[in-house]
Amino acid sequence: MENIVNIIGIVLFMSIGILIFMLLGKIDQIKELKESHNKMLRSFNDLDEQAKLIVKTDLELNKAQEELDKRLNGLNTLQKTSRLISTTLDEEEIFRRLDQPLMSELGFEKHLIVILDADKKLHCRIESGFSKEEILYILSNLEKDTNLYSSLREGHTFSSSNSPKQIKERIIRIFDVEHFILAPILTQEGIIGIIFIGNRSHTSPITEGDEELLSILANQIGQSLENAQLFEQVYRSRQDLESKIQDRTKQLAIALEDVKKVSKMKSDFISAVSHELRTPLTSVKGYASILMSGKLGEISPQVKDRLEKINKHSDNLVKMINDLLDIARIESGRVEMRLLKHNVSSIIENVRDLLTPQMKEKNIQLKTVIAKNTPEIFVDISQIERVFINLINNAIKFTPLNGTITIKTELGKEMIVFSVADTGIGIKEEDLPKLFNEFYRVENEINQNVKGTGLGLTLAKNIIEAHHGRIWVASKVNEGTTFYFSLPIINNDEKISAESTKEKV
Repeated sequence: MENIVNIIGIVLFMSIGILIFMLLGKIDQIKELKESHNKMLRSFNDLDEQAKLIVKTDLELNKAQEELDKRLNGLNTLQKTSRLISTTLDEEEIFRRLDQPLMSELGFEKHLIVILDADKKLHCRIESGFSKEEILYILSNLEKDTNLYSSLREGHTFSSSNSPKQIKERIIRIFDVEHFILAPILTQEGIIGIIFIGNRSHTSPITEGDEELLSILANQIGQSLENAQLFEQVYRSRQDLESKIQDRTKQLAIALEDVKKVSKMKSDFISAVSHELRTPLTSVKGYASILMSGKLGEISPQVKDRLEKINKHSDNLVKMINDLLDIARIESGRVEMRLLKHNVSSIIENVRDLLTPQMKEKNIQLKTVIAKNTPEIFVDISQIERVFINLINNAIKFTPLNGTITIKTELGKEMIVFSVADTGIGIKEEDLPKLFNEFYRVENEINQNVKGTGLGLTLAKNIIEAHHGRIWVASKVNEGTTFYFSLPIINNDEKISAESTKEKV
């Protein structure tokens, strides 16, 4: 019995040991399961946080994408607007192009552009989302709100995201919006208008990108309007200038006609007087010659000397009268220029022969430098010789003993330029513009001792211009004087015409 009890005790003990061992195993399994559960819970929490972060990031990306899309849309709209308003200089056309769906494409429900008129009053040019009453209310309140208006004049831009609370509340009250941007339109002269965009409270708030876009748009509108105003000013100035030019041209034309009439009257008067003087002068010269010849009786040496002076002065007067008549005829177009072909060297040699005695008296050397291939010229030989004679005579008169006179020719594309240079006393610069005036004589010692009419250079000028040329002078005191004149080179067709016809000038 005792053995049975022992056996049962042993079995019971072993059973309890086994149970305890099994229980310990379960406890270990429970711990492992609990640890696994905790790991899974932590993993789940991590996944939940990551999911929340992903959702948040996705929302932010969506928001950023929306903002980017809005910015791109605004930039595209801004580009289109800029292109449209920058291709016209008409102020009305600028506002017509702005008053299109372009402003709405910026993504705002309301927009308004007001411009200062000539009286510095705000005037609505473009609006959307406002009634007429609301616009009148806005304009009235903007003009009354001196602080806000002064800030805008100083170039400040206001928005619902960065404006001081007081100003923000005033703008919201005036425009009846929750989100807004209010910017000045500026030029170099200052503020010329205001641009406004806004949304009600249920829309997204204003961003820095919106402010930047509107500032750029305001600047572009300001530049376009300024360019249009400048163009208008230039256009009006041009119109005024053209009108003044036309008026002045008419006045000058009338004055020119008056000058032509006076010139013709002068020429006619000189011609008439010269003709009237010729007859008595011819008589005086004739009677002097008769008396000098002794046909009316012997005359004393003293009387003969006086008669020779009368004859000499009569010759001078006749020469002056002839010069005056020639000038008057050329100016009035009553002289026929007999244009024939002549050799330049031959013309100069003929003049040299005529003036050699005067040059020998002062031992003056005459040099000629004729350009190679100088063509023959079509001129009235007698008139052109008079030009050379007048110019060389002047050179002889003002060149001292043992001086030099040089005649040169230079070939141009259409003209031959002649020059007559001396080594004489020269002419003051202030006297040069007056040399070709009738009766003008330079005040110097030589002119005081040598009489002259002051018509030689005037006659030379008229003859050269009658040949469609030009005459001018260069001189330096004590270094000499050079007279230049040009004559046209005539082509073959013109030569044939010149040879077969007479040109009336």
